[in-house]
Amino acid sequence: MKIVIATDSFKGSLTSRGAGEAIARGITGVHPDWEVKVVPMADGGEGTLSCLVEGTGGRYVAATVEDAIGRPLETSFGILGNGSVCVAELASACGLPRLSSDERNPLAASTYGFGQLIRAGLDAGFRKFVLGLGGSATNDGGIGMLQALGFGILDETGNQVERGGGALIRIQRLILNSADPRIRECEWIVACDVDNPLNGLNGATTVFGPQKGATPAMVHELEKGMSHWADVMAEATGLRMHDEPGAGAAGGVAAALLALLGAKLKSGIGICIEKSGLEHELADADLIITGEGRIDAQTLRGKTPYGVLQAAARFEVPAILIGGSVDLLETLELMNGSRIIALASLLELGVTVDEAILRAAELLERRIDRLFREELRLDRHASLKEITRGTTQNEAVEHG
Repeated sequence: MKIVIATDSFKGSLTSRGAGEAIARGITGVHPDWEVKVVPMADGGEGTLSCLVEGTGGRYVAATVEDAIGRPLETSFGILGNGSVCVAELASACGLPRLSSDERNPLAASTYGFGQLIRAGLDAGFRKFVLGLGGSATNDGGIGMLQALGFGILDETGNQVERGGGALIRIQRLILNSADPRIRECEWIVACDVDNPLNGLNGATTVFGPQKGATPAMVHELEKGMSHWADVMAEATGLRMHDEPGAGAAGGVAAALLALLGAKLKSGIGICIEKSGLEHELADADLIITGEGRIDAQTLRGKTPYGVLQAAARFEVPAILIGGSVDLLETLELMNGSRIIALASLLELGVTVDEAILRAAELLERRIDRLFREELRLDRHASLKEITRGTTQNEAVEHG
């Protein structure tokens, strides 16, 4: 029996590799003779850098940048195995997990460090970039990133606006010809994990602002500023980002990349599946296990489990879906076209959400052990593809 494990990270708890290895221990404790392959996965957010670099046999290059609140930070960008593509991950510079809960303030948080990371790649001679978005602490529409790359984001006095989302409403002019000239020589691919537009009820601020520390009053202020910033970009470039799908990724960074760098937006999970070799592993797999920290309606909007399940369905590989928590009603659509044989949640072990976050590795191993030892009860020599052929949605729910 060959089982492939391809989960996202469990945010605040485990990297994708750490989660995969915990799940692997749970399987081998029950079936030590089965082949278990861990393929770290991501969707454009945190973990994309390691997925692409390790999946292609690439390497890391150290860089010093600022985090979302301006502190010096030692991080790195990546080089794909072919040696010609630079990978920069926004979360590695100004990611939300780098800030404590009392430091989270999207009015002040900036993407300036991400711009520094991109500039480090330019300085190293690269002209092809994959930019991983997601997991940001910011809601500044990418203005910090643009300032680090030389763009003029000016207030009414003709000076650069201060950093952070609170400055969006004060932008009066966007100066394009001051930008780093090397930008025009580059090919920019944006690996994105959401399809939210820049503005509106499904936009960057309304949907993601609260998890970055925004109060209702901040959301109102930030949304007003983001709409104003979209107007400024449209006036300078002729491109309207307000309602563009995916433009709201990473607090509006995607909008700036599309409008001002000429970037192309691609599915982050699609890029990671392609570069990681996951489909090669699926070709002879009997089962795949995927998941993330919380599985809910957002999972359907291009997150890792959704993409992995779609890839598995193309190879008719049965799947197990596991999360720290699972909202069954919001995830029923995940079963359409996929052969999910079990849904599992760490909360089924009788722990609280906080305990699940603190003890994720231990609990993942325990939950998978119980699943294989007591619930699925599979003969170790049987073929899962044959056992589960024709599994219905209702049967899968009964395992959940």
